[in-house]
Amino acid sequence: MRVTKYEHAALTVQDSGKTLVIDPGSFTNPLDELENVVAIMLTHEHPDHWTPDHLERLLTKFPDTPIFGPQGVADAAGGYDITVVSPGETVTVDPFTLRFFGGRHNVIHESIPVVDNVGVLVNDTFYYPGDSYAVPEGVDVKLLAAPLGAPWLKIGEAMDFVLAVKPRRAFGTHDMTLSVIGRGMHRQRLKWATEQNGGEFLELDPRDSADV
Repeated sequence: MRVTKYEHAALTVQDSGKTLVIDPGSFTNPLDELENVVAIMLTHEHPDHWTPDHLERLLTKFPDTPIFGPQGVADAAGGYDITVVSPGETVTVDPFTLRFFGGRHNVIHESIPVVDNVGVLVNDTFYYPGDSYAVPEGVDVKLLAAPLGAPWLKIGEAMDFVLAVKPRRAFGTHDMTLSVIGRGMHRQRLKWATEQNGGEFLELDPRDSADV
């Protein structure tokens, strides 16, 4: 299984010649090179995690591709057929099994509504929490996509999240709001947190991949 990072929060997972797309949002360039897309996962409704343009391009090339997301995504993306998923549920789109965790976006500020958000565990090995610190309890995470920078993110809390998950390997995502220097600083903090439990931190830039 191969996980590829794209700009900001967008990721793909490839297995057995098929592709899962996760969170193609407004800071992500068009994903025109993808092949054999069989599912799209949207962790929450914010535009940096999905846009109609991305969905239109993907659905034009891969018609009838199922889209999964929490209720907030279904409400925000009213023109699309969203299969609503909730924490504790599992769905399968061969060859991918998706398990969902969390339920709510991390708090940005008391003046900003908290929206639905689900973390997704793919094939019991790769975990991405969306915009949250939801820990997949009892899971041996082989690869973690850990948020690096966001209006809701404090780096100490992000470090605690990585310490709690204890991944074998991790890389940073959700990073387009950071300067180059800031991204490097935050990567070093998450590298430290990953290594405390014997894990390895990978510095992935857009279109870099890691095999699981």
